[in-house]
Amino acid sequence: MTTLSTALLLLLLVSGIPAAMSHKAEAKPSDPCGPPWKDSDKTPISVLVTDSITHTPNKTYSTYVVYRGILLGGLRRLQDSTKDFTFTYTEDTNYGPFLQSVNGLPGGKQNRTYWELLVNTTKNPIIRPDVGIGCYIPNANDQIILKYTKY
Repeated sequence: MTTLSTALLLLLLVSGIPAAMSHKAEAKPSDPCGPPWKDSDKTPISVLVTDSITHTPNKTYSTYVVYRGILLGGLRRLQDSTKDFTFTYTEDTNYGPFLQSVNGLPGGKQNRTYWELLVNTTKNPIIRPDVGIGCYIPNANDQIILKYTKY
């Protein structure tokens, strides 16, 4: 052990901080991208897929994000656990993840369609977040609305 590492260990012991806390937290196998989470740290959300153009029946799904997790994580979790929910997105250099298709239905320039992100919160009426799926942090019981529409 070097003099520096011995000094750091002594500092940790004297300060009362357990040595285990000085190490980086390891990821839980079921969530390899983040810190360990307890089951109580799940934030339940629902996802409503609606189509204002072809008027196919709405579909509602249940999923969750980890505490303070982003919507993209919840959508990935939903896609991994539910056969009839799929989505694709592209990564824009300036704006982050951009939702391209939901359940096989793509937005496109030719027909001027896109997937709009709306949220029915428990506190407010339906809102249009000022961030996308890669930055939006859902609150418990938010209803995420993925609406296929025209611009």
